Amino acid sequence: MEVLTQPDWTSRQAHHRTRVQHWTTPHHARKATGEKHPVLDFLFSYYSHRPSKLERWHPGPGVVLTGPAAREFLRWPAYTETAEGVTLDVARFAEARWSTVGFAHRLLSATASRAPRLGCFGLHEWAMVYRQRAEQVRHNAWPLRLGSAGTDAVVDGSRVQCGHFDAFRFFTPDARPHNTLQPTRETQVEFEQPGCLHANMDLFKWAYKLDPATPSELVADCFELAADVRELDMRASPYDLAPLGYEPVAIETPEGRAEYVRRQAEFAERAVPLRAALLELSVTLLRSSAPVD
Repeated sequence: MEVLTQPDWTSRQAHHRTRVQHWTTPHHARKATGEKHPVLDFLFSYYSHRPSKLERWHPGPGVVLTGPAAREFLRWPAYTETAEGVTLDVARFAEARWSTVGFAHRLLSATASRAPRLGCFGLHEWAMVYRQRAEQVRHNAWPLRLGSAGTDAVVDGSRVQCGHFDAFRFFTPDARPHNTLQPTRETQVEFEQPGCLHANMDLFKWAYKLDPATPSELVADCFELAADVRELDMRASPYDLAPLGYEPVAIETPEGRAEYVRRQAEFAERAVPLRAALLELSVTLLRSSAPVD
């Protein structure tokens, strides 16, 4: 067990809060005024981890917090008080979250075992607006760079190969037959692969799904990756977001596709140690206890 004195852990706690406020403070400000952001809102709407939870710090397994302030962690049932101080009750947490831990382990293991497949070119965002009327388009406050007909033509002229179910399920009915794969929730473990932008964004989801067992520094690392991936996701989308400072990655051109693949490969590489850390956490949790009957 690593023992942290109160000055040590409160310093880490403050550093974490300051780090994530880079994203949470502007989000709070936008929400207060009703402002919508087509890129950044996704990080707090599609993903269900509230900004206040993101700002909280948790040490993770195998850490004892000392000092009188450590007792504040006892408001969460996953923590326990010992003679040394306050620590995460790993066995109790694992029993309560056994199903989630097990699924995360299977999914992350399968994904990590595969080579990245690149070259989907972010066409999932195009398929989500394919043959839709203007009022049906999700971010209809922002124009389509190529217009409706031009957007449809890109989909018609491309090989759409999205294997991520949580992207595919938002395809329009007309776009679904264009996809070379037909992923389902049941085949998610079979199809997930480490080159997928959404699979790498979802590392944040698995980090917070295991909160408060996930060390908050790892949660923040996964969130930062998700934020950077989301930017490419929307820069490569059919929307014109240049007024917000997001210059398009024009995937309808050879140059744009080359840039997309390059960035996709960079994100896949950045995701490797984060996925490995989450896998290590899942193993720790699975070894700590048996499921509740």
